[in-house]
Amino acid sequence: MKLNKKVIKKFPKIIFPKKIDMGRRIWGKEILLHLVSKKFSLKLLKLKKGKAGGLQFHRKKNECGYLLKGKLLVCFLGKNGKLTTRILKKGDVFHFPPKSIHQEKALTDCEIIEASTPHFNDRVRVENFFSAKDLGGLKTTAVKDIKFL
Repeated sequence: MKLNKKVIKKFPKIIFPKKIDMGRRIWGKEILLHLVSKKFSLKLLKLKKGKAGGLQFHRKKNECGYLLKGKLLVCFLGKNGKLTTRILKKGDVFHFPPKSIHQEKALTDCEIIEASTPHFNDRVRVENFFSAKDLGGLKTTAVKDIKFL
C-alpha cells in the first residue's frame, strides 16, 4: 500500500477513553478503562485489604487479569471437585474461563488489570452450594439480564 493523504485519512482515529466508575463494590472499586464493543473490556479493579468478592462463576464472561500490586488469594474449584486456593503476588496472571468457579480475596491492598469479554451483569453466586459464608455484594443475575455490549 502506498501512503498518501487520501489513504491516511481512511486510517482509524486513535482513542483516549475516559474512565468510568462502575459503581460501589463491597470489596473496593471497579473502573472501566475501555470497552471495545462486542470484543473486550478493560478494567482496573482495586480491592481493599481483607475484602473479597463473591464465590461465583460466569455463564458467558471469559476473564483474565494481571496483578499490578498486592497479594491476592484466589479460591477456585480444583480438579478434585473441591474448593482450593492459590496465593498470587505482583506480576502474576490468572484466567477464569466461562463457568469456572472463583473468588478473589485481597490479603493486602490489590490492583488488578482485568481484560474480559464484554458480558456485563453475568454472575452466578455459589456460596450456598459450598456452604461458604455469603459476604454480601452483587447477587446472582438472570440469563436475560446479561448484556453483551
